[in-house]
Amino acid sequence: MVKHTSGNNGQNEKQFSRRDFLKTTGVAAGGIAGGALLGGLTGFQFGSDQQSETAETDTGGDTASGGEGGADVPEFAARTFISRQEDFAALAAATERIYPEDDNGPGAIELGVPYFIDRQLYGTWGTNGTDYRMGPFEPMASDTHGRQEKLTRGEMFILGIRRLREYAVEEHDEEFVKLDGDTQDEVLKAFESGDVEIPGMRAEAFFSLLRNTTIEGVYADPVYGGNKNMEGWKMIQYPGPRMGWMDKITSEEFVELEPESLRAYQGGGM
Repeated sequence: MVKHTSGNNGQNEKQFSRRDFLKTTGVAAGGIAGGALLGGLTGFQFGSDQQSETAETDTGGDTASGGEGGADVPEFAARTFISRQEDFAALAAATERIYPEDDNGPGAIELGVPYFIDRQLYGTWGTNGTDYRMGPFEPMASDTHGRQEKLTRGEMFILGIRRLREYAVEEHDEEFVKLDGDTQDEVLKAFESGDVEIPGMRAEAFFSLLRNTTIEGVYADPVYGGNKNMEGWKMIQYPGPRMGWMDKITSEEFVELEPESLRAYQGGGM
């Protein structure tokens, strides 16, 4: 199920003052994620190292993203949750290794998956707003009782991405985004197998969350920010949501249809 994209995440990224809020011309009242002032401009260059981290706190900093970028970035793309460009670049690189471009079609970056994840983290899903949150919290207790972390999904992503960057430097003396693909895979496998320590959660829990959300971004309806131009659906010949199939259901041959998004019949021309 696709997650909701409403809600606030002041707990995970830098808090803004009332004056800062007014400067943004109003994204959301209350605590706002650092990226909410359109921290990611259209055309973000994944892996760019031209920008430095500024105005950082213990849990986040706000940086402007690199100006004009590749044509593969969705034209509507802007970060709303992940404030640090370097973190977003690492996230993008990781999703591309999980779902790389190949002869079948585009990879996660071209499909807009990093922005899909960012939008989900900014909303209720990212703050675990509809989950039971009373504990007990025992992340290392069992593999059979579901997630036991006290951290929200947004916090898990921020901690996980930054630990991913740290681990890459520790093991390979280089930022994750600058490693070759095979070495990036080695780093991700270390997280998948739980060989990396992350305070407050299992490394494999972060990897599972990253992998699942990447796949969701590839195949979710484009209205949620991923699956650019429905290319994910085209690769598996999925026609998208339809109002009915009565004219096709009795066909003895495989019926191939051009995919349609929710916008096709819910957009209302507005």
